[in-house]
Amino acid sequence: MIDVLAIAAHRDDVEQTCGGTLLRMKARGLRTGILDLTQGESGTRGSAAERFAEAEGAAHILGVTTRQALDLPDGAVANTLENRLKIVKVIRDLRPRVVILPYWEARHPDHATCSTLGYEACFLAGLSKLEGNRVEDLPPHRPFKIIYASLYADVRPSFIVDITPFIDQRHASLMAYKSQYANQQQGGGLFVPEEEIRERTFAEARHYGLLAGVKYGEPFVQREVGLVDDVTLIPVQSI
Repeated sequence: MIDVLAIAAHRDDVEQTCGGTLLRMKARGLRTGILDLTQGESGTRGSAAERFAEAEGAAHILGVTTRQALDLPDGAVANTLENRLKIVKVIRDLRPRVVILPYWEARHPDHATCSTLGYEACFLAGLSKLEGNRVEDLPPHRPFKIIYASLYADVRPSFIVDITPFIDQRHASLMAYKSQYANQQQGGGLFVPEEEIRERTFAEARHYGLLAGVKYGEPFVQREVGLVDDVTLIPVQSI
């Protein structure tokens, strides 16, 4: 069982969008996990085997309790019942309280599909009479909270997570993917040069941190309204 499960389409998506949040939750004593939906076989750079080894290294840096990858086709993630059941099985097995998904609008179709696919799997995981892919062997479980990592979405965040103490570890987890981010001829026109990655990722985190009055932050969206018990304890100064 874990507390927070981040679901993403590809290995390295989590490191880019919510790796600092996983580090912060780990530091608070929570158990974290990652579910990658694909193996990375269609990527411009690297092979599925390289991505596997790099993902293991990144997981170690992030301190997650578990990291798994499904076998959905890279570049062709589809919202089908079969794929929903594959995710349901993981959710029922790990029983997270919080699930982090990609924002539901994205340039890469796999990311947008992962968002809706993950949400529907979270719903199905709570149905007691659901059958297929041996999900009936595990007790129903529906996560309490679903939040959306919105770093690359042009939307106003619902909230920011302060990742200031973890910004260097977050960057290290991303750079564990040497097949993706080390300078090389293949895909040179598509990928950010290695010497610019730190500047860009730190600048993005700095921007979102400033919105919340901290140095570095990661943005998230929630669909539902928030609830406040004591208005004198609401964080982030107004003026």
